Amino acid sequence: MFFFNTQYLIYMLPAFLLMMLVQWYVQSAYNHWSQVPTRSRMSGATAAQRLIQAGGLYGVRIEGISGRMTDHYDPREKVLRLSPGVAQGNSVAALAIAAHELGHAMQDHEGYFLLRLRSLMVPAVNIGSYLGWILIVIGLLLNMINIAWLGVIVFSGGALFALATLPVELNASARAKVLLSESGLIIGEDEMRGVNKVLNAAALTYVAALITAVMQLLYWVSIVTGMGGRRRD
Repeated sequence: MFFFNTQYLIYMLPAFLLMMLVQWYVQSAYNHWSQVPTRSRMSGATAAQRLIQAGGLYGVRIEGISGRMTDHYDPREKVLRLSPGVAQGNSVAALAIAAHELGHAMQDHEGYFLLRLRSLMVPAVNIGSYLGWILIVIGLLLNMINIAWLGVIVFSGGALFALATLPVELNASARAKVLLSESGLIIGEDEMRGVNKVLNAAALTYVAALITAVMQLLYWVSIVTGMGGRRRD
């Protein structure tokens, strides 16, 4: 079929392999630095609460969430959700992740444009990821190139979302490093090196996600372009 063939593997196999490699690297960095306690011996939840107070983010609450590395900040409810390993752990990795998510809370508090843009894009991207694929398939099956191209345009929202996400995450990590350093929660070059390792590894997941989204979009563009060429022939 046109949606799973050798051409699809040419575009997507390198992206999938990259994603697997990045996931391995993230897990490796997290597993190592989650075993290294900080000198402050402060848990991720306690550190987050101290940083919330220091930053004047009094409307932000902290909640627990099940799972591993499921930590996130919800700008709609102003809630920082921390997994058990981060909330209860006193490791370098725990503080790095808690501070990163708090970086998102700071972005929200300051009205950081790209965070707002990403939030606005979520409903359209969720719909477009399904609707775009359906329009492409309908256009190809019915030999209606205009519908197929409309599907490509709708589907491209996923790549745009990934593109908007990358600087948001990099900015949150940059804020986290400053917060941990200036607050004294992270002490010494060895601990800061661990923070950098964990956050830089996490950032690579968003780079890989962007590459994957772009390669998938390029695949559909190549398919629809080929369809147009056959029609002219």
